[in-house]
Amino acid sequence: MTSFAEFIQQQLGATDRADLGLLLNQFASACKSIGNAINRAAFTGASGVSNTDNVQGEHQKKLDIISNDLMIGWTQWGGHAAAMVSEELEAMYSLPPELQRGRYLLAFDPLDGSSNVDVNISVGSIFSVLLAPDQHRAARAEDFLQPGTQQVAAGYALYGPSTMLVLTTGQGVNGFTLDAATGEFMLTHPAMSIEPETREFAINASNMRHWETPVQRYIDECLAGKEGPRGNNFNMRWVASMVAEVHRILMRGGVFMYPRDNRDPAKPGKLRLLYEANPMSFIVEQAGGASTTGTQRILELQPDHIHQRVAVMLGSRHEIERIVSYHRT
Repeated sequence: MTSFAEFIQQQLGATDRADLGLLLNQFASACKSIGNAINRAAFTGASGVSNTDNVQGEHQKKLDIISNDLMIGWTQWGGHAAAMVSEELEAMYSLPPELQRGRYLLAFDPLDGSSNVDVNISVGSIFSVLLAPDQHRAARAEDFLQPGTQQVAAGYALYGPSTMLVLTTGQGVNGFTLDAATGEFMLTHPAMSIEPETREFAINASNMRHWETPVQRYIDECLAGKEGPRGNNFNMRWVASMVAEVHRILMRGGVFMYPRDNRDPAKPGKLRLLYEANPMSFIVEQAGGASTTGTQRILELQPDHIHQRVAVMLGSRHEIERIVSYHRT
């Protein structure tokens, strides 16, 4: 099998993006360390909730903070990063002045689905890489406000029965599984793709009464089964971890939906654009799927804040096209 390091060398090593390959290897190392911290949390006292909240006002798990520190620690020292934003930090993270700065901006959710940690359900890490628009000055927060189409790489790690790393650099999607015996990520899922048709959807149905009409229509039709207008039975899934939901879609098709709802009309959605919606949309589109807010392609959104929220619906292309059409009528 091909190792992650070998794959990156083959894909980027002879190009002007060789430094991106080195950065991605640092991401891989960070994900190994985070996975190990999760596995050992019951023995190290890292389980449970901390005494702090993140910028979104959510209670941080101890592992949220540990994972954030590990992600920063592994990616800041190689001379490839210019600055970082994280779900767990209110402001942009600037590199210490003694460290060399590179040309890449990093955005990440260091531990997606962390509410699942204490019940031993799959969680993950998500990351996105952008080019700094001006490499002759220190990075600024507004430098991150680029549409998702500008991403040069995106990926996620899944900490489940096995630890996996899924990556795109704009040349398709490939999956790597951590070999515990050697400590190496190995290419086990080359050229991952999403079936355009599906009979499976993932959504938090407890919020149904708050959904907008197009989403209610779509879900009602799925739930009606063979007797309904779709003429097929559908399965519903919900893990409460975006990484786990997207990974299932990559493996067997499906749709993941976290739509806008009417509880707070001022909020366009729940998930964060820069370090959740954009990287996952990049991966899904590179695998042949589609991603939308319902009215707009997510990767074309112009961000206005590093912690901007957005509605997210992504997965099998034909189902996403149907959802978009319902928003138009």
